[in-house]
Amino acid sequence: MDPDDEAARRDLFGQHLPHVAVEPAFPPAHTRHAAPRGHSFGDDPTASSPALRHEPARCATFPQRHGEPAAHAPAASYAAWALSEYGGGAGGGALPEFIGVGGGEGIFRVPLRAATHPARPPPLEVRPHPLRETQVGAFLRTLACDARGRQLWAGAESGVRVWALGEVFSAWPGAGPRRRGDEESAPFRESVPAPPALCAAVDGANRIVWTGHRDGRIRAWRMDLAAPAGDRAGSAPMFMEALSWQAHARTPVLAIVVTSYGEIWSGSEGGIIKAWPWGAIAKSLTFTSGEKHMASLLVEKAYIDLRNNATVGNVCSLPAADVKHMLADHCRAKVWSVTSTAFALWDARTRDLLKVFGIDGQVDLARLEAPVMPEKFIEEEIKVKPTKKEKPQGSFTFFQKSRNALMGAADAVRRVATKGTFVEDNRRTEAVAHAMNGTIWSGCTDGSIIVWDGNGNRLQELQHHSSSVQCIKALGERVWVGYASGIIQVMDVEGNLLAGWTAHSCPVINMAIGDSYIFSLAHHGGIRGWPLSSPSPLDDILRYELASRELSYTRLENLKILVGTWNVAQGKASPEALRSWLGGAFYDIGLVVVGLQEVEMGAGVLAMAAAKESVGLEGSANGQWWIDNIGKTLDEGISFHRVGSRQLAGLLIAAWARNDLKPHVGDVDAAAVPCGFGRAIGNKGGVGLRIRVFDRRICFVNNHFAAHQENVSRRNADFDHIYRTMTFNKPHGSTASTTSVQLHKTVSANENQADDDRPELAEADMVVFLGDFNYRLDGITYDEARDMVSQRSFDWLRERDQLRAEMKAGNVFQGMREGPIRFPPTYKFQRHLLGLSGYDSGEKKRIPAWCDRILYRDSRPVSIAECSLECPIVAAITAYEACMDVTDSDHKPVRCTFSADIARVDELIRRQEFGKIIQSNEKVCSLLQELHIVPDTIISTNNIILENQDDVILRITNNCETSKAAFEILCEGQSIRKQDGTKSELLLRPSFGFPLWLEVQPSVGLIEPGETMEVAVHHEDFFTEEEFVDGVQQNWWCEATRDMEVVLSVNVTGSTSTKTITHRINVRHCCPVPTAPPPVNPRSITDAPSDAVSSSKNNQSNHLQRSDFANFGSSEVHDLCVMPK
Repeated sequence: MDPDDEAARRDLFGQHLPHVAVEPAFPPAHTRHAAPRGHSFGDDPTASSPALRHEPARCATFPQRHGEPAAHAPAASYAAWALSEYGGGAGGGALPEFIGVGGGEGIFRVPLRAATHPARPPPLEVRPHPLRETQVGAFLRTLACDARGRQLWAGAESGVRVWALGEVFSAWPGAGPRRRGDEESAPFRESVPAPPALCAAVDGANRIVWTGHRDGRIRAWRMDLAAPAGDRAGSAPMFMEALSWQAHARTPVLAIVVTSYGEIWSGSEGGIIKAWPWGAIAKSLTFTSGEKHMASLLVEKAYIDLRNNATVGNVCSLPAADVKHMLADHCRAKVWSVTSTAFALWDARTRDLLKVFGIDGQVDLARLEAPVMPEKFIEEEIKVKPTKKEKPQGSFTFFQKSRNALMGAADAVRRVATKGTFVEDNRRTEAVAHAMNGTIWSGCTDGSIIVWDGNGNRLQELQHHSSSVQCIKALGERVWVGYASGIIQVMDVEGNLLAGWTAHSCPVINMAIGDSYIFSLAHHGGIRGWPLSSPSPLDDILRYELASRELSYTRLENLKILVGTWNVAQGKASPEALRSWLGGAFYDIGLVVVGLQEVEMGAGVLAMAAAKESVGLEGSANGQWWIDNIGKTLDEGISFHRVGSRQLAGLLIAAWARNDLKPHVGDVDAAAVPCGFGRAIGNKGGVGLRIRVFDRRICFVNNHFAAHQENVSRRNADFDHIYRTMTFNKPHGSTASTTSVQLHKTVSANENQADDDRPELAEADMVVFLGDFNYRLDGITYDEARDMVSQRSFDWLRERDQLRAEMKAGNVFQGMREGPIRFPPTYKFQRHLLGLSGYDSGEKKRIPAWCDRILYRDSRPVSIAECSLECPIVAAITAYEACMDVTDSDHKPVRCTFSADIARVDELIRRQEFGKIIQSNEKVCSLLQELHIVPDTIISTNNIILENQDDVILRITNNCETSKAAFEILCEGQSIRKQDGTKSELLLRPSFGFPLWLEVQPSVGLIEPGETMEVAVHHEDFFTEEEFVDGVQQNWWCEATRDMEVVLSVNVTGSTSTKTITHRINVRHCCPVPTAPPPVNPRSITDAPSDAVSSSKNNQSNHLQRSDFANFGSSEVHDLCVMPK
C-alpha cells in the first residue's frame, strides 16, 4: 500500500485494528466467531467469500470452506478442525503456531483488503495489470482516444493496438489473445509488428490515428477496421498502416500534433520540428497499396523545417534540446512545442515563431541553449592511489587494516545512498495540456503545475502533490493530473483540488478521454477507466453493487511453498546435502525460496561487495555457484524455472517456481538492507524478494542478525531496521527478462520511518522472514543443553529461547507466526560429525541454540479469518524441520513448507458485472442521465456570409443557470461554389481543422451559467503556392468566380460526460475579383497576437446579416455509455 493509500485509509476508518496477542493452539470451541471484513488499498483490490476455485495440476486438494464441522461430527473431528483452524488455517495437516505479540498495531498490522477500494472510484479494468515478465518488447507507452468513434488506441513497443469501447464488457472469442499477459484484457486488435510507438494523435474527421515511432517514421492507421477483436477462430487478423514516411532521418519522433488547420507537426531530438501540409498527405492516402513507396516519397518531400524557418543569420532562438511535447491550442490557432526547460509558441496558420520562454516565463535564450544534463547519482569513485612511504607511527594489525577498509567502503555506500535519495533533480516539464477555458497547463518533475495564458504569460503556479507530474488532461471545467506516485487528482480550471485517489501502484504515464471515462495508462501497462463524473454519488453506488456481487468473481487457488534457510559458513554443499534439504520440492511444491548466509566473508570480500553496491552491482562467483547447484537439485529448466535472486555480500536469496505456475508468477522485485558497520556493510542485514503470485504480493526476506549471546537488543534492532527500510526496486520494463530476473538495487540507507509511514513489507499480503537470526538460549549451560537435547526435552529448551521471549514481549517479529520447534538446536556443530558429538566441543563450547528460523505473517487480522478477498492469503505451516544429517556447515539447514489459500479476482467476470450494473441498474441509469445532461445553449445564427474581411461575431449563449457549458468549434468540411451555382462535394478537413482562409477565435471556450460568449469569424487573404481540391493542385486565387463554403459545428458538452449537442453553421465567403498575391510580411517573434475572447450578458453590435437568436441546425450526439431507455 502506498503512503497516500494509507493516509486515505486512516481518514476513512480513523482507528487501528485490534491488538493481537499470543493465541493458544487449541482455543475453546465457543470462541470461534465470524471473521471481520477489512478493506483493501492494494493495486488490485479484490472481493470476499470463497465461491469458485481453480485447481492447477500441481495443487493439492483442500476443503471447500474453512467452516465449522457439522453438529453431529465426532469429538475427534472437532479437535482436528480446531488444530487446522487455529494452528494454520489452510486446510488439513496444519501445525499449531506460536504468534508474536503486537501484530495488530501500527506498521505491524496486516494490510486492509476488500472487493472494491473504499477510497477511489470503481474503475473499468480495460487491461488489468500484466506481469512484467510477459511484457518484454511489448510495453504500452502512449494512449489516445477517439470519443466519437468509441475507440481506445495504445502505442506499444511492438506496434499499436486498439480497443473498441463497445466490446470492453465482452470475453475473448475463440482462442483468446495471442500474447501472454493479455488473458484478462478486454478484447483488442493489434497491428502488424512495428518499431516502438512513442506518441499518437487522432484525426476524427478522416478516421485516422497518427503515431510517431522510434525509427523516425510517422505511420497512419485507419480507424475503420474490417473485423472485430476476435472471431470464432480466435484473434482477428493484424491490421497494417495506411501510410508511413520517414519524418526524421536518424532520430525518433518524440511528439506529434495536428494543428487547428489540419497540418501534422512532429518534434524530435535536437529541437527539430517539421510541418507536413495536409494536401500532400491527402493525396498520398489515395494511392493503392502497391504505390506505398511513391506515397511516402510524396509526403517526405513536402515537409517544412520550422527550425530553419526560425533561423536568421545562423542564429536560432529555439533551444537545441529534445522536443518532448507538442500541443495544439485550438482556442487561438497556435502550437506549443515543449522541451524539458523551455517553451516555443507558434502561429499554426502562418507557421511563424512567436515567442520562446522558460519555465519561469522569462525569455533567457542563453540559458535555454544550455543542454540538459542527466543527474549523476554517483559523484565520487573509490580509487586506490599509491601514496608516498611515510615513517610508520606504529604497527597496524590485520584487524585494524580490515576495519579501515570496511569503514571506508561503508562511508562510500552511505554517501552514494544519500545522494541517490535526497539530491533534488532539476525542475523539468513533463506534461502539457490545454484547458477548456483557454489556459495552458504544464506539469513539472517537482509536482508543481504552471498555468499559462494563450500568449505564454504565467498566470499562476499551484501544487497539490510532491510527486512528479506525468500527464494532464482536461474536459469542460475539470482537469485531471496523473503523477509518478500513481495518484490521479481532479481539479477545476481555477486550480482548486476537487478529489484524488491512487489509480495505480506505479506512475500514471498517460491519459485519454472518451466514452464518458478518463482512461489511465500505468507504467506496468495496465489501463483503467474512471468515470468523468467522479467524485460523485455514482461512485458509492457502483462500489456497493460490485461488492455485493463479489461471490461471482472470486476465485480461490492453493499454493504449496517450500522455504529453506542455511548458514553455509563460506563452504559449498555436496549434492547429497542439497537433495536432503530440498529434495521434497519434486512433489507438490509450487514455489521454492532459499536463503543462505555467510556465502562468503572476510574484510576484503565485504569491502568489495560494498563497492559493488555503490555502483549498482551485486553478486559473486560463490553466489552463482550456489544458485546453479540449487537449480540442478530442483531440476531447473524441466520442473522449475528461476524467477529472481539477490545477493548482498554473504547474504543470498533466490526463488524458483514450478513451470505450470509461470503464467501466474512474476513482477519480481529485489531489495537489500545492510546492518553491519554502521548499517552500511552486508556482513549482517537482509536481502529480499517480492513476488506477485495470483495477483497477490508475497515477500521473502533472508536475514543475518547480530551475533553473540548478549546482543539481544541489537538483534531486535536489526529486524526493526530491515522491516522499516527495505525498499524493493521496480526495474524498467525494457530491461526485464522473460525467464529469470537478476535484479540490481542500491542498498537502502534511509533512516527509520515513522510508524505512520507504512513500510513496503507491511503492505505485502504475506511476508516470510528466514535466516540466521542468532537468538540463543538463556539461563542454561552447555552440558545442560546437550542433556536436554539428548532427552529431546525441546519444551524445556524453548522456555529459554531468546526469540520466543522477545516475541512474547512484543519486541520483535510482532504478529508473526512460527511452527512448533520439534527438532534439535541447529547451532553450533563441528563439520562432518553426526549426532550429539557434532555439537561444538572446542574451547568456547558454544551453547546449542535455534539460530536458524523461519517465521511468517499472512493476511489474517485474527486466526479465525477465512480466505476471501478481504483476507486474500490464509497460510498454514505443514512441516517445520531441520536436516540434522547434513554436516557441511556449523549450522544445520532448516526448511518449512506452507499451504497457502489465495483469493483472487476473475477480471473478466468482474468487468462483465460492471457492465451489467452500468446498463441495467435503475439507480445507476437514473444517476447517469442526470450526470450526462448537456447545458442548454443557443447560437445567434446558423448562416454567416464573409465579405470585405470584416469580423462577424457569433454569439453562443448558455441558458443553463447552474452549469458551465464547454464548446468547441470544428470544421466538418469545405466546398466550392461553381459558376453554375452548384457546389462541389464537401471535403473533410483533417482533424476538423479550419481552411487557411478562415479564422475563428476563440474556437474553444467555457461559458459561465447564463452568459454569452462572442466568437470572431474572419476571412484572411492567405496565399499559398498551391492548394489541393479533390486531390488536384489548384491556384485558387486565380479563379475569379469561386466562392468558398464551410460547415462549422459548435459542439457543446458538460464536464461529467462526453455527451455532446451540436449546432451547425454554414459559412460562405464571397470571393472578390482576385489580385496578385501580395508579399507576406513575417511577424516579429516578440509580437504575440491579442486574443479575441470576450464574455458578456449584454448583446453588443452584431455584424451578422441575420440577427435574432436561433437554435438552428442543432443535433444531439450521445456519448457511448448511455443507459437504455
